[in-house]
Amino acid sequence: MSKSNTYENDLLLLYFNATAISSIAANSGSPATNLYVALFTADPTDTASLTNECAYTGYARVAVARSGSGWTVTGNSCSPAANIDFPQCTAGTETATHFGISRTIGGNPDYVGTITPNISISNGVIPRLTTASTVTED
Repeated sequence: MSKSNTYENDLLLLYFNATAISSIAANSGSPATNLYVALFTADPTDTASLTNECAYTGYARVAVARSGSGWTVTGNSCSPAANIDFPQCTAGTETATHFGISRTIGGNPDYVGTITPNISISNGVIPRLTTASTVTED
């Protein structure tokens, strides 16, 4: 079974912009105000394995507002509304190939995207996801 393009977009708007879906989902109670973005050295896949998360010295997940100021939703895809800069690497080397987005600081990713081109991380590098980084609802 597949979803309509409109519903795919509605799901992204609910998750990333806290926009309710009429008659189905409200953004009420104690909704999350931030989503957390992580970098991975390999695809965490649908099993959402955290074993591939970046671990360079200085690394930490980045909080991004769960709103239109944090994310741009169009069609059935979503991108950061502004570049997302991760903490500077102070030691270690690795290559970030994927990013993940979760509802909690240490949670498994709900959405995963590919980083193109990959980010080569070494001492002094500040890894950055640009507004061209996307995830899709399909």
